[in-house]
Amino acid sequence: MKLKALLTALTVGTALSAVALSSAPAFAAGKMTVSSPQDPGSWDPIDTFLVNWASVATNIYDGLVYRGPDLKIVPALATSWEELDEGKRIRFNLRENVKFHNGEPFNAEAVKFTFERLLGDEGAKGPQRSNYVAIEKIEVIDDKTVDFHLKATDPVLMTKLAGYGAMIVPPKYIQEKGDDFFNANPVGTGPFKVTSYKPKVGIQMEAFADHWGGAPKLSELEYRFITEPSTAVAELQAGRVDLVIPPTIPIGMIPTIEADPNLAIVTTAGPTVYSLRYNTRDGITADERVRKALILGVDRDTIIKSILGGQAEPIASLQGALSFGYDAEMKPLPYDPEGAKKLLAEAGVKPGAAVQIDIRGNDATFNEVVQAVSSYLQIIGINATIKPYETNVLLNDIIPQGKTGAMFQQSWGGWTFDYDNTAYSMYHAGEKWNPYDNDAKMNELLESQRAITDRAKREEILKEIAKYAADRALEMPLYNLKAIYGINKRVKDFVPAPDSRLRLTEVSVD
Repeated sequence: MKLKALLTALTVGTALSAVALSSAPAFAAGKMTVSSPQDPGSWDPIDTFLVNWASVATNIYDGLVYRGPDLKIVPALATSWEELDEGKRIRFNLRENVKFHNGEPFNAEAVKFTFERLLGDEGAKGPQRSNYVAIEKIEVIDDKTVDFHLKATDPVLMTKLAGYGAMIVPPKYIQEKGDDFFNANPVGTGPFKVTSYKPKVGIQMEAFADHWGGAPKLSELEYRFITEPSTAVAELQAGRVDLVIPPTIPIGMIPTIEADPNLAIVTTAGPTVYSLRYNTRDGITADERVRKALILGVDRDTIIKSILGGQAEPIASLQGALSFGYDAEMKPLPYDPEGAKKLLAEAGVKPGAAVQIDIRGNDATFNEVVQAVSSYLQIIGINATIKPYETNVLLNDIIPQGKTGAMFQQSWGGWTFDYDNTAYSMYHAGEKWNPYDNDAKMNELLESQRAITDRAKREEILKEIAKYAADRALEMPLYNLKAIYGINKRVKDFVPAPDSRLRLTEVSVD
């Protein structure tokens, strides 16, 4: 089977606004300031899984392909590609006359360097390598042609190449400056180049006039790292921030923002799902009956209506309706406190048993949700204590090292909009987000679907994985939240991205 993606595909759709070529490098003067709730800590593409990284870095880097808010894959640094050898080899034809921000040329050697680094020792230190293990080697055919040789077919590879670890990096710059320097001084081929980065404060960029797609309309772009939601909203109201990205805005503050004549709320269906995952190794939650009891004991529909203002949908598995592998026939466990008490009794759990719930301390909306969860658990005889952590500590230390309490917050964007990206990371043994579980059947299911190119067959396996995870009650699925942006009306032509991966080339400000 052959698939060719031609540059002419960019003549229609919202993807055009993100990567369209422009004959004029001039840009209009104007600075836009964006509030992001988290400093990722490193700008190296192989070091991260964070949506808050991508919301910034999509403006700094390019991949071989690009996926915009319409979720379509279109050419970027590759102008076309072709699948050969029954999907075991992909040939990419590369864009000519592309420069990195430091003047270094983009070519096939840069692609080879990027992926050998990702799949090598440096990539092993970060969370992205497992997404690309289907790649066996990169072969340079000539300066503008490169072949990806695959160990096995990967039906999601093209989507993966549009984000995170697959962003193309400059070989000479990294070799000369080193990885630590690159972490804080990123260089890509994207439409904006970094001029200043202050950890935990913000990152400033200016338009890259030599970008292959033409210069952005903005002359400057700044991201401020504002961890406290109320502060971010106050800065939006004061006009010092033009855009607040998800998941910052507390649901309760939406009416306040909408009442301001200078501001607006913009929402779109998104991939982000929220759950409380279980420590399946230690304590009372090692018992499947207890895990199911805790799910039965929480009225998630009421939480969605009363706390989330209807800005979310209930979920039965750790994915939303936009995800490939979503099973509309699966239904969440009902609210059944009496059934919960019965299961707890069967498991030998006495009233007054304690559990600890670990959460991100700066997520105001989820903090309200988990307070409600705690109240519901008290009704069925479980005393829950809530322990907030600084986000990076929870995500980079507490969860991966298996140091959580009985339950812990897992908010997951599923950025490929394919359940594999979520399920493999959450349930396969040895993965960063699965510190407790090693299930041979689950491992086999997860591995088997990655080798299948037949979409229908693969979808059935993904649905089976979702059902199996639900049967084992590996988490308490809560809801799929809409992507909610707060914006100053002086910002023009903003298109909300479902996954917060913002490409701000066509945006302008009054």
